Amino acid sequence: MSVPEKKIYPRTGDKQTVYLDGVVKDPSITAGAYTMYNDFVNDPMDFEKNNVLYHYPVNGDCLKIGKFCSIACGAKFIFTSANHTLDSLSTYPFPLFYEEWDTPVSEVAQAWDNKGDIIVGSDVWIGYEAVILSGVHIGNGAVIGARAVVTRDVEPYAIVGGVPARTIRKRFDEETVRALESLHWWDLPARQIKELLPAIKSGDIRALMEAYRRL
Repeated sequence: MSVPEKKIYPRTGDKQTVYLDGVVKDPSITAGAYTMYNDFVNDPMDFEKNNVLYHYPVNGDCLKIGKFCSIACGAKFIFTSANHTLDSLSTYPFPLFYEEWDTPVSEVAQAWDNKGDIIVGSDVWIGYEAVILSGVHIGNGAVIGARAVVTRDVEPYAIVGGVPARTIRKRFDEETVRALESLHWWDLPARQIKELLPAIKSGDIRALMEAYRRL
């Protein structure tokens, strides 16, 4: 039995916005259901080529994006292979040019310092031309400001901005954050999320918890 193709375009007539889980092909890049990317400059179908940079198979690192994320035009995910090692006395990537410098090809990955995977939680909003660097983990519900450069982990439901990005404030109080983290509404079936939408949109965590109990 053939697997049905995933939906790519959320809105009729809008070719600037795509669901990423229907676009990405590289098995080391994953995006959860309903996570969308908008691009009014380039074709959003080219997300892997234009937005996931220095992501070479030799390093084995991954980009993992959760569900219901909103990614604005020009956001970039820059991986470890863009780095130059700081452990050497020179930042020149000699191992990368192994033919020129008679070094083993097996040492190619020593040209940079390995920072690891980029992991983005669910319900995250990444603003226009924001840059997420390798090794960064972004918590659920976080907001990344336009043109922010994220060099370190972002807590759930934090709003960050600037270069380098720093926390501006939390979106909600700690009680609300804990409740949202426990509910994980984004993992529910679509029909149940539709039932919760009025409470979600109201901004009232008590209303959401009550609606959740009625499911």
